[in-house]
Amino acid sequence: MSFELFLQYLTNGISLGSLYALIAIGYTMVYGILRLINFAHGEIFMMSLYFAFYGVTMFSMPWYVSFVMAIIFTAALGMLVERAAYRPLRDSPRITVMVSAIGASFFMQNLGIVIFGGRPKAFPNISLLTDVIKIGTVTLQRLTLIIPVVTIVLLFGLLHLVNKTKTGMAMRAVSKDHETARLMGVDVNRTITITFGIGSILAAIGGIMWGSRFPQIQPVMGLMPGLKCFIAAVIGGIGNITGAVIGGFILGIGEIMIIAFLPDLTGYRDAFAFVLLIVILLFKPTGIMGEKISEKV
Repeated sequence: MSFELFLQYLTNGISLGSLYALIAIGYTMVYGILRLINFAHGEIFMMSLYFAFYGVTMFSMPWYVSFVMAIIFTAALGMLVERAAYRPLRDSPRITVMVSAIGASFFMQNLGIVIFGGRPKAFPNISLLTDVIKIGTVTLQRLTLIIPVVTIVLLFGLLHLVNKTKTGMAMRAVSKDHETARLMGVDVNRTITITFGIGSILAAIGGIMWGSRFPQIQPVMGLMPGLKCFIAAVIGGIGNITGAVIGGFILGIGEIMIIAFLPDLTGYRDAFAFVLLIVILLFKPTGIMGEKISEKV
């Protein structure tokens, strides 16, 4: 393999890993505070694509207005899911909340089929994002370079929010102990809702860039990216924001490099994520940057 071709694969892997990382952060934020997996996160990612799609095609909005509106609506949807599916079960056994999360996922998926139809739709082509550029001998979509930059900027912005602001302090307090945080004057419900909103915003940004890179959308499309991003969060150490980003990059680059070096295994690229998950759980169950959490008795 020539160096130029290797560089082409590497940039594609970094771009794909950045998308995984953005969506994985939503999983890891919710888990860090509630100790539960938001299984509806993949469907929230899917809904953001439809919000953007109909904004451009049905309401004839400029793409940048449609994308901003899609992010806002997706954040509102994420907070609505938290209010309807999770908050009423706040004091219930964890298995009950998990069943509710799975139910919310299937409900949104099937609601999407009823409302949008099962036939795939073509996501709008935005030339500013999809134009091909040439850097030396490497040919890339402009979006391939934009995605990692957006991911890193959002990561630093989120770390600043969590570590340097009062909202972030409330998030960290709630992640340690809900009751103690409540006694210290933290509005636990509001903090959790904000966390869902932020996670949904990141899913929406990732979804819009995903649609621009893979321009075919359908109501069941959130399933596999959702599973892979959950795996990325586990690899990095679920509950750790930086770890989720690292896990996303590992997963994305690994998938593309399998195609590059072992083209006969291209049809098994999805299996790579699950094999990697098994290996991580066997040898480092807490993930790369995760900490061991003792269960409350």
